[in-house]
Amino acid sequence: MTTPLVGCDSAPPGKTIRLKLENLQPIGSFKIRPIANAVLSRSRTELNAGIYTTSSGNSALGLAWMARRLGIGATAVVPANAPQAKLEKLRRLGARIDVRANEVWWRAIEAGVLDDQQGVYIDAVRDSASLAGDATLGVEILEQWPDVEAILIPFGGGGLACGIACAVRALRPAVKIIACELASAHPLQSAFAAGAPTPTAHDAGFVSGVGYGSVLPEMWPLLRAMIDEVLTVSLAQVAQTIRLLAENNRVVAEGAGAISLAAALAAQYSHSRVCAVISGGNIDSGVFAEILGGRTPGGN
Repeated sequence: MTTPLVGCDSAPPGKTIRLKLENLQPIGSFKIRPIANAVLSRSRTELNAGIYTTSSGNSALGLAWMARRLGIGATAVVPANAPQAKLEKLRRLGARIDVRANEVWWRAIEAGVLDDQQGVYIDAVRDSASLAGDATLGVEILEQWPDVEAILIPFGGGGLACGIACAVRALRPAVKIIACELASAHPLQSAFAAGAPTPTAHDAGFVSGVGYGSVLPEMWPLLRAMIDEVLTVSLAQVAQTIRLLAENNRVVAEGAGAISLAAALAAQYSHSRVCAVISGGNIDSGVFAEILGGRTPGGN
């Protein structure tokens, strides 16, 4: 569904920040866009065998939501550290949950298939239909704010950033695309520095869905062509931003969803009018409570 674009009163002097609230999607995340488009691009005969995906949670939620709507089976292959809030939603949607060790799960993402699963694999990042779904977000932002100068986007697998960038390049090529990562988990920044995807030490802390060990090789050519800049923020900055969103805007954001605004508030960019994509709001209640109490989960 179309989500609102709202103002942010906490913008630094000389900056105007607006928030694209994808946390208000039916599954609490932008992932309904790529997953729904990818699923609906398949034939009914294919879908009748069931669908599955590898996900830290939000893609799986999109998968389960679509499967329930279509009356087919869905399996979510998740890492061992998947957030409980997302797992609970998956159970309510009726998905089968298959938990794998983090390293095994990441290898499955890299391969784009699991031999021990039945049905159709839905890739939320590399599938062209998924990218087209992500592109709808870019179109909406330009329609809602024609004067935007830059769009700040959380970086996980790269599908969201590339999808938005494809739409923006076609419609308003002057608008800059800025990917946002953690200072402690920054595969995209490392890839740009090295000129190619490279294994990177990563500690994403309480933030799920970002900061994997390396950029997916299939995504690198598109990322290299489409991303204008990469900004990084600390886990403490992300926690502070989640608290600010809750207190000032009454918006609940998960860690990955708040990275873009954390980078926007740090103002390490030259643009005056920027949009921060709040990509999701599926945060564990215990983590959220800790942050509202003024702490950074896992910090001192």
